[in-house]
Amino acid sequence: MGLDKYENEHLIKWGWPEDVWFHVDKLSSAHVYLRLNEGQTLDDVPMAVIEDAAQLVKANSIEGNKMNDIDVVYTLWENLHKTDSMDVGQVGFHRQKEVRKIRVSKRCNDIVNRLKKTKEEKVVNFQEQRDLRDRREREDKKRIFKLAEENRKEEEKKRKEDAELRSYTTLMKEDTMKSNKDGGEDSDDFM
Repeated sequence: MGLDKYENEHLIKWGWPEDVWFHVDKLSSAHVYLRLNEGQTLDDVPMAVIEDAAQLVKANSIEGNKMNDIDVVYTLWENLHKTDSMDVGQVGFHRQKEVRKIRVSKRCNDIVNRLKKTKEEKVVNFQEQRDLRDRREREDKKRIFKLAEENRKEEEKKRKEDAELRSYTTLMKEDTMKSNKDGGEDSDDFM
């Protein structure tokens, strides 16, 4: 969660493709991020977790915290769109259809208090974390490509060996051929 609009800006810039971004709709609030596991989609996130994140966003909005019936929008980080003309901490969306909303009728102190008990404050270098993540992803892609290339070469070698076994080139070698012209005994001589 961003502490202020400047940290929100860092979160926007250095987020991960696996991050889900939460924000109070049409009001200022903290940016809350939920990091999914690799391969997970937005549909895999339990509704209880989405409600927890929405309550956290509402509790960290000066205006939204005082209101009932507010909407919280959430989408994958990749869908966030930032231009130079936007204010610090402000974002738009690449695809509006991928933005989801959840209605928060009132603040649930039980949820917010439970989340505050697990709160950890850390100084984080967002760029460094993103660089490490991207490096791991590149290494994984290289490893997968190398395995695929090795498998392709093995298949090619096997295909060539099979083709060679089916051809007659291995049968027609001088050292394995025999002839009956070399004066061998011919038992069919009846003249």
